[in-house]
Amino acid sequence: MKKSLKFLNLILIIIFCFSFNLFKVGYADENLYIGGMPAGFSLNTKGVEVVGICDVITENGLVSPLKNSGIQEGDVILSINGYEINNACDIKNAISNDGKALIEFVRCDQKFIKEINSAKDINGQFKLGVYIKDCISGIGTITYIKGNRFASLGHPVINSDGKLVKISGGNLYESKITGYVKGVRGRAGELKGVFVKQNAIAKIDKNLESGVYGNITENFDTSSLIKTSIGKASVGDAYIYSTIDDATPKKYSISIIKIDEGDSKNFVVKITDKDLLNHTGGIVQGMSGSPIIQKNKLVGAITHVFINDPTRGFGIKIDNMINN
Repeated sequence: MKKSLKFLNLILIIIFCFSFNLFKVGYADENLYIGGMPAGFSLNTKGVEVVGICDVITENGLVSPLKNSGIQEGDVILSINGYEINNACDIKNAISNDGKALIEFVRCDQKFIKEINSAKDINGQFKLGVYIKDCISGIGTITYIKGNRFASLGHPVINSDGKLVKISGGNLYESKITGYVKGVRGRAGELKGVFVKQNAIAKIDKNLESGVYGNITENFDTSSLIKTSIGKASVGDAYIYSTIDDATPKKYSISIIKIDEGDSKNFVVKITDKDLLNHTGGIVQGMSGSPIIQKNKLVGAITHVFINDPTRGFGIKIDNMINN
């Protein structure tokens, strides 16, 4: 996404994060709980991204079916011979018995169709000679859980071109923060974490401009979470809940210094908590989605950090996240 030089020096989108809450916030008529706990995101992309083109070893030597096809790195393959493609197995199953492959792909929001003759390898299987990426993984933050739905990040997962990634689903896993890199003026810091792809705690079904959403599994334990209600933000003191160590969230003081209407960057916030400033320098990658609490109510989530001042960043109001 192209932006002015001034804007590029000002802001950086944060990698997702997730956090738990340890403080009483009050009660709501619905089961709305504050988030803040770290989690691992694994999103299945809709289509597969071409990340490289390679040779196929055939009885007649090396052959590269895509070399002069016009298909290039960054293109997203949507279908082959009319069959939807979401992973490597789909490609194998979609190529016809004679090796013909009618490929539909997207580049810069434009669709193209190319007919390719795939190559038969020494094992007798037809191949295109392509490296693909069919999922995106990372550490993120849950903002809230309402009923069986969770909301996170406060911003979309995007590709290298700054475009919203279209997904066909995904999973959410328990995670732990193992360390962090402190943010300084001109360079964003980041949280470092790990997760194991076992026993998903949620199914992801939406990647929207306002965040990533899905359904919590039936056996997910909410007994230790804190119920809250939705509030309207005002300029003044507030708190965030975020995790910078292990899986235990903490409460950190902030100040909401500006409020704008719109669909995403609704608040300008400043970190005022001395402990957080000493450790991370302020907002770092991995804290997006950290819930913002004001007057004991959920009013929004952290989404961005200012590159030239890591103590400041943007937030999204909860009205733009709720009920997705």
